[in-house]
Amino acid sequence: MSESCNGNCSSCGSADCGSRTQESLLAAANPKSSVRKVVAVVSGKGGVGKSTVTSLLATALSRRGRRAAILDADITGPSIPKAFGVTECREATEDGIVPAISDGGVQIMSINLLLDDETSPVLWRGPILAGAVKQFWTDVIWEDVDCLFVDMPPGTGDVPLTVFQSLPIDGVIVVATPQDLVSMIVAKAVNMAKMMNVPVLGFVENYSYYECPDCGKRVELFGRSHLDELAMETGIPILARLPIDPAVAALVDQGRIEEADVPALTPAVDRVEKL
Repeated sequence: MSESCNGNCSSCGSADCGSRTQESLLAAANPKSSVRKVVAVVSGKGGVGKSTVTSLLATALSRRGRRAAILDADITGPSIPKAFGVTECREATEDGIVPAISDGGVQIMSINLLLDDETSPVLWRGPILAGAVKQFWTDVIWEDVDCLFVDMPPGTGDVPLTVFQSLPIDGVIVVATPQDLVSMIVAKAVNMAKMMNVPVLGFVENYSYYECPDCGKRVELFGRSHLDELAMETGIPILARLPIDPAVAALVDQGRIEEADVPALTPAVDRVEKL
């Protein structure tokens, strides 16, 4: 791909360009699947709470009567099953794999649901990882889903590229933390989405502050947020600022994420629902 490439192959006269339009590489979903919208949850780096945000979004949408699902695309670091307390898929038939379903009705597919031991490492190279994620779309029977959230691995490598090219992504939510360094890395994720012609719905800033349970004072443990500058530069809204909440962390550890109540996430859920 040349430096001047805008990703639009329909107007390109180059015969040897490595770029392709997103539509030309879209993979067909399982014939038994029904998925109305697909939203990717991305981050520029690991450790920002992306999987927790994905889980909370799906849970909140499910509470509103929508049918939510999560495709765990983080093959080497899957955490979605643990958060929801699910351990295996419901079944595998000739038609495909039936995903696990949480107590709250969220459908879930993750590599950890297929392993005999959830602590076994997945020692696969990039193309194999990307192929597995693609199969979670083509081989899994997603049943009457209003919104499928894709919990992406951090960065801009093989798996995110495969997801953007192979799945019909309707929008992206970018998870960040307040530090300036993270904002710089997040910009890379935003630019990747733009290069793939995928709309960015907004930012969710995690670990924004800690609220004292006694006096209610808010303390910015990671310093002043630098996400506002990036939001202004890109024109992408900040949908939510989430506090550091030990209670939510405890629920994740116990596989009870669906019991968490995070009102600060409401604007982000509203934005997804508008799709």
